[in-house]
Amino acid sequence: MTLRLPRMNSSKVRESALGYEIAQEQAAALGRLGRALDAALAALSEHDGLLQSHCGDHPGQAPAGAARERLLRDASDALWCFVVQREAVGLRDQRAIMREYRVPIEVQNRMGAFGTGSGLR
Repeated sequence: MTLRLPRMNSSKVRESALGYEIAQEQAAALGRLGRALDAALAALSEHDGLLQSHCGDHPGQAPAGAARERLLRDASDALWCFVVQREAVGLRDQRAIMREYRVPIEVQNRMGAFGTGSGLR
């Protein structure tokens, strides 16, 4: 008795392989953007922590300055990119991102607000 395997159409095999590669790239892009968001939020948090330890005289007051403004813009840009990529693959719940990454409300409020100083072009 000979075992017969079903014959697959070569176009279906190519389509399946292409779908697999697309899914891999989408997952890799999400990973890269998630790490970029994490790094941007950590840099902002570290900056604020350093300023707070040096300027403890004014608790509750948001530290100002060009460096912090840049870090805040970087974090909001990273958040925007991550949210857009997630939505592109069908993941629409932004609350999960805000909770898991502990995104400050200040960063959330600036998400998608690109000015002349934005790093995205």
